[in-house]
Amino acid sequence: MTETELKARIRDIPDFPKAGIVFKDITPLLADAAALRAAVDAFVARYRGKVDVVLGIESRGFILGAAVAYGLGLGLALVRKPGKLPYETYAASYELEYGKDTLEIHRDALSSGHRVLLIDDLLATGGTASAAVELVRRCGGKVAACAFVIELAFLGGRKRLDGQEVFSLLRYDT
Repeated sequence: MTETELKARIRDIPDFPKAGIVFKDITPLLADAAALRAAVDAFVARYRGKVDVVLGIESRGFILGAAVAYGLGLGLALVRKPGKLPYETYAASYELEYGKDTLEIHRDALSSGHRVLLIDDLLATGGTASAAVELVRRCGGKVAACAFVIELAFLGGRKRLDGQEVFSLLRYDT
């Protein structure tokens, strides 16, 4: 499936979650079997043999991360909003384009030296992803790459990821 075909399955939602934000909704892509398969297959082909575990960021990163982990024959670690994980956690707070938030990971989610593929639906300002990178490091893992369905390149999120490899299927420059 081409980039144009995948982009056709991304829906813009103006003024969500607040005025001035144009939300990129991937649910039409997820609902289209061929588009979902193309996205997952692209991540699997790129990272086969290069990572030890996939890390999905709440919540759309769980969907993608589970499918990619399955395709790679690997396990899935989760990064969630505060209070959602039942065991001991590490927390990292960050700023995003419309406020502040915190993410948590189980302290035992990763083993020392694990090569981690961090996956989420969208890279915007990089706050969420940079917090996840911090959590991987606190667990003793090493981020092998950060992968996204969509990158809003005009927001400069790559710069916040400390030189990590960043791969995005779809890029928006404006």
